[in-house]
Amino acid sequence: MAIQESRLDVGGGVELFVARHVVDQPKGLIMIVHGLCEHSGRYHEVAARFNAFGYTVYRFDNRGHGRSGGERGYVNDFNEFIDDAEKVVARAKQENPGLPVFMLGHSMGGFIAASHGVKYPGRLSGQILSGAASGIQPMLAGLEGVDFSAKAREPIANALVDLVSRDPQVVSAYRNDPLNLKEFSTQLMSEVLIRGARWLMNHYAAYTYPCLVLHGGADQIVTPETSKIFYEKIASTDKELKIYDGLFHEILNEPEKDIVLEDIHRWLEKRI
Repeated sequence: MAIQESRLDVGGGVELFVARHVVDQPKGLIMIVHGLCEHSGRYHEVAARFNAFGYTVYRFDNRGHGRSGGERGYVNDFNEFIDDAEKVVARAKQENPGLPVFMLGHSMGGFIAASHGVKYPGRLSGQILSGAASGIQPMLAGLEGVDFSAKAREPIANALVDLVSRDPQVVSAYRNDPLNLKEFSTQLMSEVLIRGARWLMNHYAAYTYPCLVLHGGADQIVTPETSKIFYEKIASTDKELKIYDGLFHEILNEPEKDIVLEDIHRWLEKRI
């Protein structure tokens, strides 16, 4: 496995950090889109497993996160995240002509991935969604229509760390990771988790990708019902839903992660 790091200019003075985990003669390519407040480096072990399965992996830090540029924990418009992901897809396809490309999005990254599927159809061979924030969460439902412009840069604490995994070592590593954000802006919350989520909900019928929808049954950050509704409403004919009983939000960082990875592996192999 070789890891190659680079920067990608996405315009507006913002560069994204991109890492490639490359294998010889790959079966396909998997692009990982991380969640809110975290960064793509947390998926190093996941990338290594996909490499072992025979896939080259691209991972990148969303703007305002990790080693990418942009104001920390801030986004002007939720479409910026989606358009950034497409720019990484374009680079990956240019660098790997003819390879099938799959996108794996976790949490907010699942929102980005699913929204990319709506906005840029036909670009990928399929998507895997993990604990995807593909709809408005119950705790935020009453905030639709609220004008947050005067509070755009007010910080919201990243206060759900204990709920990411049942593994205390994962929680400790998350809390002590200097690249994880300790807070994010009210603007990002309103754009992605409310306005963007509503946009995606209004466009479920335009989502047609082959997809594997995965969720922890004990997820207290994004409700499992979110993925169930997404699965039921989308227009995809090739779709699979799996809820893992008892697992928390980061199913790829739970004690049962090997089961999850093998499920993804089996799904991919049937679509190569």
